[in-house]
Amino acid sequence: MSRAGRLLAGSALLAVLVIGIAAVVPPPVQAGPCFCPLVYAPVICDHGKTYPNIYCARCKNATNCVPTGGL
Repeated sequence: MSRAGRLLAGSALLAVLVIGIAAVVPPPVQAGPCFCPLVYAPVICDHGKTYPNIYCARCKNATNCVPTGGL
């Protein structure tokens, strides 16, 4: 394969990867004044409340949050 052919094939692969990643990463949702991604990675914070992810916890000014191990 010529150099131009390899470059074209590499560019096509990169375009597919970028489009694929954009399809997998959900858009953020507004939670009050903050935007939280739609990713489920639950955390529990020092006040005992569980949030769907660390970003939503930070939006609520929660502190000392740790993963809960949920799916």
